[in-house]
Amino acid sequence: MMSTLAERQMQFLFALRSKGVTDARVLTAMERTDRALFVKGHFADRAYDDMPLPIACGQTISQPSVVGLMTQALQVQPRDKVLEVGTGSGYQAAILSHLARRVYTVDRHKTLMRDARAIFTKLDITNLTAFTADGSFGLPDQAPFDRILVTAAAEDPPGPLLAQLKVGGIMVLPVGQSDSVQQLIRVSRTDTGFEYEEIRPVRFVPLLEGLGKD
Repeated sequence: MMSTLAERQMQFLFALRSKGVTDARVLTAMERTDRALFVKGHFADRAYDDMPLPIACGQTISQPSVVGLMTQALQVQPRDKVLEVGTGSGYQAAILSHLARRVYTVDRHKTLMRDARAIFTKLDITNLTAFTADGSFGLPDQAPFDRILVTAAAEDPPGPLLAQLKVGGIMVLPVGQSDSVQQLIRVSRTDTGFEYEEIRPVRFVPLLEGLGKD
């Protein structure tokens, strides 16, 4: 008889598929990234539920189906260099590390970054570099990027991030006022400018400038 954990993991993947996460590479990456490692305390037993959960510094670990849909929309290729803005628990960055050649992730909270780095080390992820920095300015020293993923909502796609996206590159981010419904959008950079496509309504914490006070 299947163990409870294996059952919950199968239900987890079934829930992802039922919400529209159908890309085989994304599903495999999410299957290989145990969300339970990124959820602490009395929320640990909810790790395989399709719901956002609180983490330190007033932040959240996103709902797995939203993580899956954002990752799918990003269309990461095996040779891509990816920037993630908003490391949070590190869950999304760990998933991206299975899909891309190189992942850079930034967060404004030192506490979150310390915890995330400890998990990355435990998982022996070698193609991921994590920085404590103001992610709204991106990482100019490592630019340009093939893909950029932002896990906090801005009113508009930040100019510095658009500038750091390669021609042919894709950025996925939530936009809108933080206290109302936001839209998850995909921005594609072309030779002549940027194309915008709405994916679905979402709710994310706001993208804030400066470093956290932790």
